[in-house]
Amino acid sequence: MRLLIKDKYFIPYIDSEALSQRVQQLGRQISHDYAGKYPLFIAVLNGAFIFAADLIRTVDIPSEISFVKFTSYHNMHSSGTVDQIIGIEEDLRGRHIIVIEDIIDTGITITEVIAEIKRYQPASVEVVALLLKPDALQKAVQIKYVGFCIEPRFVVGYGLDYDGYGRNLRDLFILDQIPDPQGDLKDWSTE
Repeated sequence: MRLLIKDKYFIPYIDSEALSQRVQQLGRQISHDYAGKYPLFIAVLNGAFIFAADLIRTVDIPSEISFVKFTSYHNMHSSGTVDQIIGIEEDLRGRHIIVIEDIIDTGITITEVIAEIKRYQPASVEVVALLLKPDALQKAVQIKYVGFCIEPRFVVGYGLDYDGYGRNLRDLFILDQIPDPQGDLKDWSTE
């Protein structure tokens, strides 16, 4: 099945069952690693909101969650610059911080997020990312918890969008490289 979202075609990539299983595994690992540490999760909006909601419900240790909004993506490409939209309001000094990110592409945004958090002198900072594109990295980043390593192609669904559309799709879809519609086409944008 192919989905038409705005002016691009997308094909199934990772289904909701595989996403759910991996999120549960990540939650168990984080719960084990942070037992007794009372971590503060900081989810990066907008793309990580669904992943963050699902992940935090799998974590079975005392914790808190907050949100920040940084952007470096415009349309389908990273702009190479980061703008802080909504900042950090909690006292992070001495806290164990786990940043929740939907996707690490170039590494530019997450590098800036980590640098901003470290200014507040936390005890530790780690990252949990649903998706990592190792072949697209432009910055050296250490991501402790990764859901899936994927190829450097554009994905949509499960919180990730294409120009604002597709965040509510349960599955992840990848940009189809075939330019003309073939086979079973579903125009998602008209539903």
